[in-house]
Amino acid sequence: MTPEQAVLNSIGICVAGAVLTLLVSKSKSLSGWLAFLTTAASGALIVPAALRVLTSGPAAPHHPETLWMAGGYAMRFYIDGLSAIFLLLAVVIGVLASLYSITHLEKSYQSKSAATYYPFLLLFIGGMYGILSTTDTMWFFCAFWQLMTIPSFLLLRYEIEKPGISGASIKYLLFMEAAMLAAMLGAGMLSGGHADASLKYDFDILSEGIPALLSSNPGALTGALALFLLGFGIKVGMWPFGQLWVPDAYAAAPSPVTALISGVMSKTGIYGLMRTFLWLVPAESLGNYNFGNWGMLLAVLGTITLFSGTMQGLKQDDTKRLLAFSSIGQIGYILLALGTCVALLPTGDQKLVSLAAIAFCGGLLHAINHGIFKGLLFFSAGSLTQATGTQDLNKMGGMWKYMPFTGLAVLIASFGIAGVPLLNGFVSKWSIYVAAIQGSASAKYLAICAIIAILTSALTLAMYIKFFGAAFLSRRSTLVKDNAAKQGTLEVGFTQQIPQLSLAALCIAIGLAPGAVYQILSQVLNTSRQGFAEKLADANTVGAGALSGLNAVQGSALYVPVVIGIVMAIAFLVVYTFSKQGGSTRRTADTWLCGYAKEADCYRYSASNFYGEIKRHFGWLGGNPRKQAVVKED
Repeated sequence: MTPEQAVLNSIGICVAGAVLTLLVSKSKSLSGWLAFLTTAASGALIVPAALRVLTSGPAAPHHPETLWMAGGYAMRFYIDGLSAIFLLLAVVIGVLASLYSITHLEKSYQSKSAATYYPFLLLFIGGMYGILSTTDTMWFFCAFWQLMTIPSFLLLRYEIEKPGISGASIKYLLFMEAAMLAAMLGAGMLSGGHADASLKYDFDILSEGIPALLSSNPGALTGALALFLLGFGIKVGMWPFGQLWVPDAYAAAPSPVTALISGVMSKTGIYGLMRTFLWLVPAESLGNYNFGNWGMLLAVLGTITLFSGTMQGLKQDDTKRLLAFSSIGQIGYILLALGTCVALLPTGDQKLVSLAAIAFCGGLLHAINHGIFKGLLFFSAGSLTQATGTQDLNKMGGMWKYMPFTGLAVLIASFGIAGVPLLNGFVSKWSIYVAAIQGSASAKYLAICAIIAILTSALTLAMYIKFFGAAFLSRRSTLVKDNAAKQGTLEVGFTQQIPQLSLAALCIAIGLAPGAVYQILSQVLNTSRQGFAEKLADANTVGAGALSGLNAVQGSALYVPVVIGIVMAIAFLVVYTFSKQGGSTRRTADTWLCGYAKEADCYRYSASNFYGEIKRHFGWLGGNPRKQAVVKED
């Protein structure tokens, strides 16, 4: 079985599973376990196929496999290294989301039917498999886009009776359809007369026609790239489009669905941008078109996206809206990496092209990392909502005592997304910073973009201090006390802990073994030699060892986790030793409220009290939090 056939069979398994889960939907538990087994079965086909591609290359390099043909339309799949790595991400998050859903649906959505959840979840996953594999940029692209979009739209409407859900889902649908239309129009601008009409919109055919198009009508390529940027930019949540649909949609969907939308579906847009800007145009056409300007546009848009999304996230008090704005911010880092890569490639200087390869690897790794820690964070947000019945951080507090495993997972993910050393986010952000700062010798604006990105990482850490602190470390709220008294324990069960802790373990593993991860990223390029990616594969000079860490161009910019770990451990021991020199003892006491006021929620330091000056001075950025109902204390 070829990798392409494995993916097609996996899509068929998802469709068949959707029918079966519908038939047994009266039993929510049976339907849930069947959905989990379906995603696991589809993953069992895709994982070995993807690993085979990453180790040995595509089954037939540069020759997509025709899997079905009828009525003059050819469905062709092609799995190279880039497709393989994104398919692996889709499998991991998809399997864990289906496992998480089993208990979450039973406890958080007791009155809702499984018939309107699991069938759509499986179709949604199948659609993402297809969009990552098809080479057709028109009709089958549209078909798999709809298979991905329509079920996710219906999943957003799972709690349609709640205020705001209907509007959020319709807005989501309109933006997704607009994104698809823009991408298809871009492909249409590049298509020309081809002997075989069924291959008119095939990716390779479009690529082959670009040299002639640059000679006769270079404006067509400019228009097509602009439409691709518009379409896939809407998909990923790029500024200014992300602020218009992402927060409402992410807050509306059930948490496992949001984990899939943020962790995987948004990456199909990243996949589309990488394909069109780095794989579409043949390498020999690099000098015939000014791609440097596109690099600048991508880098600047990425910088605006990462800063605006993070600043707006700092203002939020709703768990899922905070994570939604954070997703916009992290997408900005990936766009900055892609822009840096595209900007440095045309220079022809070997060192700068090597930096372009580092930027690409950093962006690709951050896309994978984002899928991991954002999937984990949305699972954890679902666990918090399940335990408290609210998404409002102001009504939470002291959850560490009742949910230690969920709290540990959130802490790891928070440090990872902020780029704290020894975790996965640091590796990808380090790569982006190195490429942008050293590449500024050729493109001065990259230095400014890098500085803003570095400062925004500190803001990201501040955002997750708020998220983690307000939920887990502050004094217990009345709601938490009451729920704990009624339920005894608030911690989620093993079918929800396994997805959370598995992704937390991945955050640690990638951070501690960046060399091994970079070897995989190198294989992505080596097994995807087409367009500009061939130049990136040849120029990828990052030294990587499983334990020795990384070194960039000419031995500079070293990152050795073992050394950093030793330095951090020594610093911790020094600080701890000094803290004990005074001989003071720690004690626990009730909060002093002047001796006459009783303990009440209004005296707690809640989420809305964080970062008041940022809210005051950056109100012009938008994204102001929605007003929460005020609970008066007697």
